Amino acid sequence: MLPVVDKPLIQYAVEEAAAAGIEEFIFVTGRGKAAIEDHFDVSYELEKTLAERHRDDALASVRAMTLEPGQISYTRQMDPLGLGHAVWCARNHVGDEPVAILLADDLVMSKTPCLAQLLDVHRETGGNVVAVEEVPAEQTDRYGILDIEGDDGRLAAVRGLVEKPRPEKAPSRLAIIGRYVLLPEVFRHLSEFEKGAGGEIQLTDAMAKMIGGAAFHGLRFEGQRFDCGDKIGFFEANVAFALERSELRDDIARVLKQYVDR
Repeated sequence: MLPVVDKPLIQYAVEEAAAAGIEEFIFVTGRGKAAIEDHFDVSYELEKTLAERHRDDALASVRAMTLEPGQISYTRQMDPLGLGHAVWCARNHVGDEPVAILLADDLVMSKTPCLAQLLDVHRETGGNVVAVEEVPAEQTDRYGILDIEGDDGRLAAVRGLVEKPRPEKAPSRLAIIGRYVLLPEVFRHLSEFEKGAGGEIQLTDAMAKMIGGAAFHGLRFEGQRFDCGDKIGFFEANVAFALERSELRDDIARVLKQYVDR
Protein backbone atom coordinates (compact mmCIF):
# COMPACT_ATOMS: atom_id res chain seq x y z
CA MET A 1 0.00 0.00 0.00
CA LEU A 2 3.01 2.36 -0.11
CA PRO A 3 2.16 5.16 -2.57
CA VAL A 4 4.32 6.04 -5.56
CA VAL A 5 3.36 9.67 -6.29
CA ASP A 6 -0.36 9.25 -5.60
CA LYS A 7 -1.21 5.56 -6.08
CA PRO A 8 -0.28 2.55 -3.95
CA LEU A 9 2.03 -0.03 -5.47
CA ILE A 10 -0.74 -2.63 -5.51
CA GLN A 11 -2.79 -0.34 -7.76
CA TYR A 12 0.02 -0.12 -10.30
CA ALA A 13 0.21 -3.93 -10.33
CA VAL A 14 -3.51 -4.31 -10.94
CA GLU A 15 -3.50 -1.67 -13.67
CA GLU A 16 -0.56 -3.40 -15.37
CA ALA A 17 -2.35 -6.75 -15.25
CA ALA A 18 -5.61 -5.28 -16.54
CA ALA A 19 -3.78 -3.54 -19.40
CA ALA A 20 -2.32 -6.95 -20.32
CA GLY A 21 -5.81 -8.46 -20.58
CA ILE A 22 -6.06 -10.12 -17.17
CA GLU A 23 -9.71 -10.37 -16.08
CA GLU A 24 -9.54 -12.26 -12.77
CA PHE A 25 -7.42 -11.02 -9.87
CA ILE A 26 -6.35 -13.09 -6.87
CA PHE A 27 -4.74 -11.35 -3.92
CA VAL A 28 -2.70 -13.38 -1.46
CA THR A 29 -2.71 -11.40 1.76
CA GLY A 30 -1.94 -11.90 5.43
CA ARG A 31 -3.05 -10.72 8.83
CA GLY A 32 -3.47 -6.94 9.02
CA LYS A 33 -3.80 -6.45 5.25
CA ALA A 34 -7.48 -5.46 5.19
CA ALA A 35 -6.50 -2.09 3.67
CA ILE A 36 -5.87 -3.89 0.37
CA GLU A 37 -9.40 -5.27 0.28
CA ASP A 38 -10.88 -1.89 1.23
CA HIS A 39 -8.84 -0.12 -1.44
CA PHE A 40 -10.50 -2.09 -4.25
CA ASP A 41 -14.00 -1.90 -2.76
CA VAL A 42 -16.65 0.78 -3.32
CA SER A 43 -16.22 3.76 -0.99
CA TYR A 44 -19.74 5.14 -0.89
CA GLU A 45 -19.06 7.95 1.58
CA LEU A 46 -16.00 9.21 -0.30
CA GLU A 47 -17.75 9.06 -3.67
CA LYS A 48 -20.74 10.95 -2.28
CA THR A 49 -18.52 13.67 -0.83
CA LEU A 50 -16.54 14.09 -4.05
CA ALA A 51 -19.74 14.23 -6.12
CA GLU A 52 -21.24 16.89 -3.85
CA ARG A 53 -18.08 18.97 -4.14
CA HIS A 54 -17.96 18.51 -7.92
CA ARG A 55 -14.49 16.94 -7.70
CA ASP A 56 -15.07 15.09 -10.96
CA ASP A 57 -11.42 14.19 -11.64
CA ALA A 58 -10.92 12.81 -8.14
CA LEU A 59 -14.21 10.91 -8.36
CA ALA A 60 -13.20 9.33 -11.66
CA SER A 61 -9.85 8.33 -10.13
CA VAL A 62 -11.53 6.67 -7.15
CA ARG A 63 -14.00 4.79 -9.35
CA ALA A 64 -11.18 3.58 -11.58
CA MET A 65 -9.81 1.63 -8.60
CA THR A 66 -13.00 -0.42 -8.31
CA LEU A 67 -13.07 -3.69 -10.24
CA GLU A 68 -16.24 -5.44 -11.32
CA PRO A 69 -18.02 -7.80 -8.90
CA GLY A 70 -16.59 -11.28 -9.21
CA GLN A 71 -13.26 -10.13 -10.67
CA ILE A 72 -11.47 -10.20 -7.31
CA SER A 73 -10.85 -12.98 -4.83
CA TYR A 74 -8.70 -13.02 -1.73
CA THR A 75 -6.87 -15.78 0.06
CA ARG A 76 -4.80 -15.70 3.24
CA GLN A 77 -1.27 -16.96 3.73
CA MET A 78 -1.55 -17.95 7.38
CA ASP A 79 2.18 -18.49 7.92
CA PRO A 80 5.02 -16.55 6.23
CA LEU A 81 6.63 -19.62 4.67
CA GLY A 82 7.97 -17.98 1.53
CA LEU A 83 6.89 -16.78 -1.90
CA GLY A 84 6.29 -20.30 -3.15
CA HIS A 85 3.92 -20.95 -0.27
CA ALA A 86 2.08 -17.69 -0.94
CA VAL A 87 1.56 -18.70 -4.57
CA TRP A 88 0.45 -22.19 -3.48
CA CYS A 89 -2.26 -20.60 -1.31
CA ALA A 90 -3.97 -19.40 -4.53
CA ARG A 91 -4.12 -22.86 -6.14
CA ASN A 92 -7.86 -23.42 -5.74
CA HIS A 93 -8.66 -20.03 -7.27
CA VAL A 94 -6.41 -20.62 -10.29
CA GLY A 95 -7.43 -24.16 -11.19
CA ASP A 96 -5.89 -25.88 -14.19
CA GLU A 97 -4.85 -22.78 -16.14
CA PRO A 98 -1.66 -20.81 -16.73
CA VAL A 99 -1.29 -18.04 -14.16
CA ALA A 100 0.36 -14.63 -14.19
CA ILE A 101 2.12 -13.66 -10.97
CA LEU A 102 3.01 -10.07 -10.10
CA LEU A 103 4.99 -8.95 -7.05
CA ALA A 104 3.85 -5.40 -6.43
CA ASP A 105 7.09 -4.20 -4.85
CA ASP A 106 8.72 -4.57 -8.25
CA LEU A 107 7.39 -1.59 -10.20
CA VAL A 108 8.12 -1.39 -13.92
CA MET A 109 7.92 1.74 -16.08
CA SER A 110 7.56 0.74 -19.73
CA LYS A 111 5.79 1.70 -22.94
CA THR A 112 4.19 -1.76 -23.15
CA PRO A 113 3.16 -3.20 -19.77
CA CYS A 114 5.77 -5.68 -18.58
CA LEU A 115 3.19 -8.42 -18.10
CA ALA A 116 1.83 -7.85 -21.61
CA GLN A 117 5.35 -8.42 -22.93
CA LEU A 118 5.52 -11.75 -21.07
CA LEU A 119 2.13 -12.82 -22.35
CA ASP A 120 3.21 -12.07 -25.92
CA VAL A 121 6.17 -14.43 -25.43
CA HIS A 122 3.92 -17.06 -23.83
CA ARG A 123 1.66 -16.96 -26.88
CA GLU A 124 4.73 -17.21 -29.11
CA THR A 125 6.61 -20.02 -27.35
CA GLY A 126 4.17 -21.60 -24.91
CA GLY A 127 5.44 -22.87 -21.59
CA ASN A 128 6.79 -20.71 -18.79
CA VAL A 129 8.12 -17.15 -19.08
CA VAL A 130 9.77 -14.97 -16.45
CA ALA A 131 10.95 -11.36 -16.63
CA VAL A 132 14.70 -10.99 -16.13
CA GLU A 133 17.32 -8.29 -15.94
CA GLU A 134 21.08 -8.38 -15.60
CA VAL A 135 22.25 -7.50 -12.10
CA PRO A 136 25.74 -6.76 -10.72
CA ALA A 137 27.63 -9.91 -9.75
CA GLU A 138 27.63 -8.94 -6.08
CA GLN A 139 23.80 -8.91 -6.04
CA THR A 140 23.11 -12.44 -7.32
CA ASP A 141 22.43 -13.63 -3.77
CA ARG A 142 19.29 -11.46 -3.71
CA TYR A 143 17.53 -13.17 -6.63
CA GLY A 144 16.61 -16.33 -8.45
CA ILE A 145 19.28 -16.62 -11.16
CA LEU A 146 19.00 -18.25 -14.59
CA ASP A 147 21.29 -20.95 -15.89
CA ILE A 148 20.89 -20.53 -19.65
CA GLU A 149 21.56 -22.71 -22.68
CA GLY A 150 20.77 -20.15 -25.37
CA ASP A 151 20.35 -16.39 -25.58
CA ASP A 152 19.42 -14.19 -28.53
CA GLY A 153 19.67 -10.95 -26.57
CA ARG A 154 15.91 -10.83 -25.93
CA LEU A 155 14.93 -14.35 -24.91
CA ALA A 156 17.12 -16.65 -22.86
CA ALA A 157 16.37 -20.37 -22.99
CA VAL A 158 16.52 -21.71 -19.44
CA ARG A 159 18.15 -24.98 -18.46
CA GLY A 160 18.28 -24.35 -14.72
CA LEU A 161 17.40 -21.96 -11.90
CA VAL A 162 19.31 -21.24 -8.70
CA GLU A 163 17.79 -19.36 -5.77
CA LYS A 164 20.03 -16.63 -4.32
CA PRO A 165 23.44 -18.07 -5.23
CA ARG A 166 26.63 -16.48 -3.95
CA PRO A 167 28.41 -14.54 -6.73
CA GLU A 168 31.10 -17.16 -7.19
CA LYS A 169 28.46 -19.86 -7.68
CA ALA A 170 25.98 -17.93 -9.84
CA PRO A 171 25.54 -19.48 -13.31
CA SER A 172 24.79 -16.05 -14.82
CA ARG A 173 23.80 -12.53 -13.82
CA LEU A 174 20.28 -12.82 -15.27
CA ALA A 175 17.96 -12.31 -12.30
CA ILE A 176 14.24 -13.01 -12.16
CA ILE A 177 12.13 -10.01 -11.13
CA GLY A 178 8.56 -10.10 -9.89
CA ARG A 179 6.74 -11.00 -13.13
CA TYR A 180 5.96 -14.59 -14.12
CA VAL A 181 3.66 -16.49 -16.48
CA LEU A 182 3.63 -20.11 -15.32
CA LEU A 183 1.90 -23.32 -16.24
CA PRO A 184 -0.43 -24.81 -13.59
CA GLU A 185 2.03 -27.67 -12.94
CA VAL A 186 3.84 -25.29 -10.63
CA PHE A 187 1.20 -25.95 -7.97
CA ARG A 188 1.91 -29.68 -7.99
CA HIS A 189 5.56 -29.01 -7.23
CA LEU A 190 4.75 -26.38 -4.60
CA SER A 191 2.48 -28.92 -2.88
CA GLU A 192 5.57 -30.93 -1.95
CA PHE A 193 6.40 -28.17 0.57
CA GLU A 194 10.11 -28.58 -0.08
CA LYS A 195 12.08 -25.94 1.77
CA GLY A 196 14.91 -24.14 0.03
CA ALA A 197 17.00 -21.02 0.61
CA GLY A 198 16.31 -19.39 3.97
CA GLY A 199 14.28 -22.40 5.09
CA GLU A 200 11.33 -21.15 2.99
CA ILE A 201 9.25 -22.71 0.22
CA GLN A 202 10.79 -21.06 -2.82
CA LEU A 203 8.91 -20.44 -6.06
CA THR A 204 12.24 -20.71 -7.90
CA ASP A 205 12.70 -24.31 -6.73
CA ALA A 206 9.24 -25.31 -8.00
CA MET A 207 9.89 -23.59 -11.33
CA ALA A 208 13.20 -25.43 -11.68
CA LYS A 209 11.35 -28.74 -11.55
CA MET A 210 9.29 -27.74 -14.59
CA ILE A 211 12.32 -27.24 -16.83
CA GLY A 212 12.42 -29.87 -19.54
CA GLY A 213 8.70 -30.58 -19.43
CA ALA A 214 7.80 -27.45 -21.37
CA ALA A 215 9.50 -24.42 -22.89
CA PHE A 216 11.01 -22.09 -20.30
CA HIS A 217 12.31 -18.62 -21.18
CA GLY A 218 13.59 -15.52 -19.50
CA LEU A 219 12.56 -12.27 -21.19
CA ARG A 220 14.70 -9.17 -21.11
CA PHE A 221 11.73 -6.84 -20.93
CA GLU A 222 11.56 -3.31 -22.30
CA GLY A 223 11.37 -0.80 -19.47
CA GLN A 224 12.91 0.20 -16.16
CA ARG A 225 12.30 -1.75 -12.98
CA PHE A 226 12.29 -0.14 -9.53
CA ASP A 227 12.79 -2.26 -6.43
CA CYS A 228 10.34 -0.56 -4.07
CA GLY A 229 11.28 -2.93 -1.27
CA ASP A 230 14.51 -0.94 -1.11
CA LYS A 231 14.57 2.64 0.23
CA ILE A 232 16.58 4.05 -2.66
CA GLY A 233 14.53 2.11 -5.21
CA PHE A 234 11.30 3.41 -3.69
CA PHE A 235 12.58 6.99 -3.73
CA GLU A 236 13.78 6.66 -7.32
CA ALA A 237 10.39 5.29 -8.39
CA ASN A 238 8.62 8.31 -6.91
CA VAL A 239 10.97 10.69 -8.72
CA ALA A 240 10.76 8.85 -12.05
CA PHE A 241 6.98 8.51 -12.05
CA ALA A 242 6.48 12.10 -10.91
CA LEU A 243 8.69 13.39 -13.73
CA GLU A 244 6.49 11.48 -16.20
CA ARG A 245 3.50 13.57 -15.11
CA SER A 246 3.24 16.77 -17.13
CA GLU A 247 1.50 18.65 -14.29
CA LEU A 248 4.29 17.74 -11.83
CA ARG A 249 7.44 17.61 -13.96
CA ASP A 250 8.57 21.24 -13.69
CA ASP A 251 7.93 21.54 -9.95
CA ILE A 252 9.65 18.22 -9.21
CA ALA A 253 12.67 19.20 -11.30
CA ARG A 254 12.84 22.57 -9.50
CA VAL A 255 12.71 20.96 -6.06
CA LEU A 256 15.33 18.37 -6.94
CA LYS A 257 17.65 21.01 -8.38
CA GLN A 258 17.23 23.09 -5.23
CA TYR A 259 18.56 20.25 -3.06
CA VAL A 260 21.22 19.02 -5.48
CA ASP A 261 22.67 22.54 -5.77
CA ARG A 262 23.09 22.96 -2.02
